[in-house]
Formats: sequence, structure tokens, C-alpha cells
Amino acid sequence: MLRPSMLLALGALATAAVACAPASDTSSPSGTTTAAPSASESCTKDQLKLLKPGTLTIGTDKPAYEPWFKDDKPANGQGFESAVAYAVASKLGFTTSEVTWTVAPFNSAFAPGPKQFDFDVNQVSITRARAKAVDFSDGYYTVKQAAVSLGGSKFASATSLADLKNAKIGVQVGTTSLQAVKDVIKPSAEPNVYNEQIDAVTALKNKQVDALVVDLPTAFYVTAAQVDGSKIVGQFGSGSGTPEQFGLVFQKGSALVSCVNKAIGELTSSGELAKIESQWLGSAAGAPELQ
Repeated sequence: MLRPSMLLALGALATAAVACAPASDTSSPSGTTTAAPSASESCTKDQLKLLKPGTLTIGTDKPAYEPWFKDDKPANGQGFESAVAYAVASKLGFTTSEVTWTVAPFNSAFAPGPKQFDFDVNQVSITRARAKAVDFSDGYYTVKQAAVSLGGSKFASATSLADLKNAKIGVQVGTTSLQAVKDVIKPSAEPNVYNEQIDAVTALKNKQVDALVVDLPTAFYVTAAQVDGSKIVGQFGSGSGTPEQFGLVFQKGSALVSCVNKAIGELTSSGELAKIESQWLGSAAGAPELQ
């Protein structure tokens, strides 16, 4: 996540290397690349190059917020990113007891230099700039957009994108959220566009707009900490353009990247990753899908 105002850190708020099996080079949405694999390399647990042999060390920020983690306890396996981390660990051959967590502040996770984790999971968006300092896995989550309204609004009960057509929508200028409003919701009236996200949030709080459109991670923060009585109406795809994706973060040159990419690929093809997303970021988390 790009974390406007360091979103989930509550400070007022996110690809490459050796391989596991033969495959061609691949590119992430941001244009970062994963090195072509070598048939001689193995993803068996005892051959993985780890910070501590036999233990998978995973980093994340503290506090660790919902719905990405639950009860500020990454090791409990609950919350979207905790569940994803343990699913990847399992694919790599690690039991729960062989996984250990370490605190890695958001900004330091993708800063240059040695890392005290094998990989970090913390809503970090894959970008070209960040990929100069660290390596990323393939994306494990494609960021969606969300509509937020005040609980008493007539639009709070919207169940489809069509239900938002007549809403006065607030959105920040130059964001993927603004493009999604134009391309996906296509409201009957021009949205109110604000230079800063906090201004759009304030407009919702003051009932100057009926709904606010932001990325889903931001929506969780808005409803939890910024606007009392607000709710996520629903989430939806951003339509055209290159999607923003979260990736697991590795020290530059990590030999673990390709094996983790293999694990993510298996979780994706089996449907397990989608199930984890639905459980922790879907209706149960208060963010139903709007079609």
C-alpha cells in the first residue's frame, strides 16, 4: 500500500531472484521482474537459505491491525496477512511451530540494507522504486476500491454499484480511486475531488458528500479511526489500468523469492488464496462485493 499518511501504522495512515523449477521470466504489475529459475535449485525446506536454519522468520509492523491481523498477534494465524503467511509457510514445508515473527516497522521493511526476516508481510505495494532496494514476491493481494458512507445515509444500504449512481461522491485527485469512480461507478453527478485525502474524509464527516471512495485498506482505517459511525458500503474492482498489488518483501538478492512465488502460485491456482481473502476481507469483515 502506498499508505497515504501512513494509513495502517496509525501515524495517520505498499521481485526477483533464484527459482524453484523451470519457468520463463515473469513481470509484476509494476514492471519488476522475477529471475528465470534453474532446474538444479530446490525448494525443499532443508535447502532453503534462511535467516535461521530450520525456522521461517516473518516480519510485520507493530501494532498489527485488523483485518490484516487479529488482536495484534500475528502468530495466531488469524487475519488476512497472518493466514496468508502461514499458508505460504505450509507450502514451503514449515509447521506452525517452525515459524517465528519479528517486528519490522513499515518504512524499514523496504529500505535498503540487511533484513532481520526471511520475508515481510505488511500491506506493502509493489513499486519500481521500492524494488530497487528490496525484492518482492508475486502479488498476493490485488487492492480493491471501496465506498464508505455514514451509517445513517440512504446509500449505506447499497448492495450494487448501480445503487451508488446518484450518490455525491468524494475522492482524492490523482488517485486510482478517482479513476475507479469514473470508470466503474459512473455517477450521474461529477464527484467532489479533493487535493488531500483528509479533505475528502472531512467532507464525508461533515455530510458534504454521500460517500467516500478510497482503496479498501484505507476504507478499513477510515471506518475504524477517522469517521465515527461510518461503514464500508462495499468493495469493487478498479476497472481498467494496472492494478496495485501487495507483495511479500525480501532482502535484495534473496534466494527464497522464487520458492515463495511457487507457493503463491499454488495457493492461487487451488483457490485457497481467494478463500482466505473472502474470509478476512469480504462480507465477514464488513466489506461485501458490489457488482
